[in-house]
Parts: sequence; C-alpha cells; structure tokens
Amino acid sequence: MFRGVRGALRTLRRALCAAVLLVPLVLGLGVPSAQAADAAGAAPAPAADAGAGYWHTSGRQILDAAGQQVRVAGINWFGFETANYVVHGLWSRDYKSMIDQMKSLGYNTIRLPYSDDILKSGTVPNSIDFSSGKNADLQGLNSLQVLDKIVSYAGQDGLKVILDRHRPDAGGQSALWYTSAVPESTWIANLKALAARYSGQSTVIGIDLHNEPHDPACWGCGDTATDWRLAAQRAGNAVLSVNPDLLIFVEGVQTFNGVSGWWGGNLMGVGQYPVQLDVPNRVVYSAHDYATSVAQQSWFSDPTFPANMPGVWDTYWGYIFKQNIAPVWVGEFGTTLQSTVDQKWLAALVTYLRPTAADGGDSFSWTFWSWNPNSGDTGGILKDDWQTVDTVKDGYLASIKAAGFPGTGDGSGGGGGGDGGGSTAACAAAYAVSSDWGSGFNADVKVTNTGTSALTSWKVTWNFTGAQQITNLWNASYTQTGSTVTAVSTADNGKVPVGSSASFGFGGAPGGGGVTGVSCTGA
Repeated sequence: MFRGVRGALRTLRRALCAAVLLVPLVLGLGVPSAQAADAAGAAPAPAADAGAGYWHTSGRQILDAAGQQVRVAGINWFGFETANYVVHGLWSRDYKSMIDQMKSLGYNTIRLPYSDDILKSGTVPNSIDFSSGKNADLQGLNSLQVLDKIVSYAGQDGLKVILDRHRPDAGGQSALWYTSAVPESTWIANLKALAARYSGQSTVIGIDLHNEPHDPACWGCGDTATDWRLAAQRAGNAVLSVNPDLLIFVEGVQTFNGVSGWWGGNLMGVGQYPVQLDVPNRVVYSAHDYATSVAQQSWFSDPTFPANMPGVWDTYWGYIFKQNIAPVWVGEFGTTLQSTVDQKWLAALVTYLRPTAADGGDSFSWTFWSWNPNSGDTGGILKDDWQTVDTVKDGYLASIKAAGFPGTGDGSGGGGGGDGGGSTAACAAAYAVSSDWGSGFNADVKVTNTGTSALTSWKVTWNFTGAQQITNLWNASYTQTGSTVTAVSTADNGKVPVGSSASFGFGGAPGGGGVTGVSCTGA
C-alpha cells in the first residue's frame, strides 16, 4: 500500500455507522461446503483438515502437502516496514491477543510487510507497551526476533504467514526493487536470509518479493534494470536455492503495452511472459486493487459501473486464474467504505473472488488491507481503539473467508529467536462454524495439544459476538453466562497426547456464531 505519497488521497477516516453484524462463516476448503443442517440440527461430517505442511501449485490452485486445495483468506498487518520496525498496535495490545482475534474473525493468513532495515544488525523495535504484562516475551528482542515470535504464535494458532518485502528501507515506497542505497544484491541477500531463517517452519508459506512495482518498472521489456519479471525470476530462484519449499508471490507492474492500472496490479504481461523458476509449481501471481478512497480510476466513472468491473479484473489479472495458468492472490484491497461507489466496488470484488461455499479452495486467494486502523486512505478491520471490530467492513468479507489450518504446536520463536517453548501442558483451540441456516448454526471446536506433555484435561473459553445461546453440545460439558461459554473435557476425550487433538461440537441459535477470545488451557 502506498500510504502518504499521494497528496490527493483522502487521508481522514470518519467513523462508520453501526450495522448488523455479518458473521464470517468459516467453511471447509477443497470441496463445496455442506448444505444447511436439517431441522433436527444434526452436525455434518467434518471435512479433513487442509493446509498442513508446505504448499505448492497446480494450475490455478494452491495445494497443501497432502494435495488438498487451500485458500488464503487473510489480513495485512503492517508496521515492520515503518520506522517502528515492528507491527503496529503493540503500543496498545499484546501481540498474542491480536493474532487470536484475527483467528476468531475467520482470517487464516497474515501478510507481514517489512523493509530491509529490519535485517540490519542492531535494528530494534519501538513503541511496544510492556505494562501490565503485555508483550512480556518481546522485551529485549530485536526486530527479527520479534518477527520470529509473531510467526511462531501465528503457527500455533493455525494461521499461515506471507512475508512481504514492502520497502527497501523505512523511508518509503520504491518504484523498482532496488535503490542507490539498497542495491539488488542486498535485496536478494536479505530475501535469502529470511528464506533460510524460516526453513523447516511451514507457517511461513512464501515471500512476496517486492511490493507494488510501478513505472518505470516493466514486464517483459528485456531491460535487466527495469524488467520486473526478470528480476522476480532472479530473486525467486535465489530464495528457492535455500528454501525450495516456499511459494514465490510475484506482483504485477503499473503499465504494460501502454495500459496502466494500480501499482503492482497490472499482470497483463503474464500470458506472454510468465515467470519461470528452477523449481516448478511455486509461482503465485499477486494483484493489488483499490477503491476511490485511494485514488480515482477511469472504470469508476464508467456508466455501467459496477457491472464493468469483472471485465476490468479479467483484463488485468483474473484471466491468469480463469485460463488455469497459475493461482492469483489479491495481496491488497481495501477502502474506507465512505462512498457508495466504494461500497459497490467491494461488493462486486467479493463476488468476483468466488464464495468459499460454492468453490472451496478453487478460488482467488486474498489478504485484505488492513488489520491496522491507521492506514490513512483505507482504515482497517479494527477501529481506532485497536480493539473494536468494524463489523460492516469485516462483514463484506464473510462469504470469502475460509477455514484455518492445523496449528504447528511450536511455541518457540524461529531462527533462534524463541524462548524454547511454553509450559509443559498447553493447548490451542480452533473454532469453526460448520453450517448455518439462519435460525441456528452448528460449530466444531478442535483442541490440539501444543505442549510437551500429555494433557489429562482441557478447558476452552470463548465469547459470542451476538446473542447466540448453545442449544446442545456433545463430547464436552459446558456452562454459559451471557455471551461467555466455557467447555470442559469429558473423561473420554480429556487425555490428549502431545501433538494430537480432540474435538467437540455444538448447536446454537440464532444463526451466526461469530466468536472472540477463543482460549484453551490444559492440565
């Protein structure tokens, strides 16, 4: 995202009106979702977990280590690319509570922008609040070690991470992948260093090589100084030389054959000049797309808008997916939602990206911009208090959210930045709505032993975001006080070996079933 560089951009956000909560329906990947449960409220058979291990591509699909389709349905959390040298919001909250909230809202992947500055020795984060025990395990760490912690905890929670080389330095965006101060050699060396740092940690599924190349960057022109496609091949092969399991995310440019679009959003040249890497089945193309709160484009004033938008997206990047060339990931899209045009744009884009209920993982992948409320021309999923969810904005994304992934159970920070793991008895809970028919819903909860010793019992707690009440629950006992529910293991499923899982399910009413604050404690 090119924040703060366009004087004409709208930079002030107005608070959005409260609206009916549109709860994300978290659905299985790889196969169409089950139909609504019958009147008796019977829970459908759960789908096999998807997303384990490293991923690869096959045609337009992203597949996990077992060959199951997966869909990236995530969020951008920026800050490492700024002079704070760390994700924003830690001045307000604990990083684990943020990641837990992302998961509870149905996001399954975090895109983490960074600048090359964080790889300089001695770069330390600032603006982290350590009071009242917040972020306690980040004290004394440098920026890379904090990144390790975030990656580790996201993996525990069953979220994947995409690293995004957003800027060469904290000073601002660059049109090309290099500058006089940060040459291509440094860019590639740092990409390799990060790829090697997270080798063997499949939480990090890939690297977005450079954010929003734009004029004079070209695609297929053959000039090694400006041809982004050739640079992406050089960098992608360098990354794969040290970590061949990673996906290589390649953004577009601004202009191809005289036709311009969003920075990084023009992938028209892929059909003629595809990115070709030494390791097959690793390329995912990435588009960025925005609304009028970022900048005006000609298509917004077309008299047929928004009916014209699918054709626009087909031209710039959608054809890659539709022609089965490669997967497409919309790495950034966002808006303040202040204008009717923007509201229509977002509704049309969500429809274009294909609903999970109909298409499962055979869909466009995406990460919304942004989690942060302090993105001047888009705002965020969180409001300015860094706690309250903008339920209107989040609700637009409900139909394209997708299931989370198996947690790693790895409590240590990667690359030597960890603390050797947590307590011996530990667990993580993954909550998913399996069906919703309006007047009621069914949900499944999976409890995974993330500690170093077998569990003898566990307790899961969450808060409903609406007025939902549990109507029946199986494989656990429970209490509910207001919106807070506590489920406790039974004698049959309380004993969970290290790395193994137990599960329970329930029915509730009315429909929806969105939750926050999912936590698990084990003994």
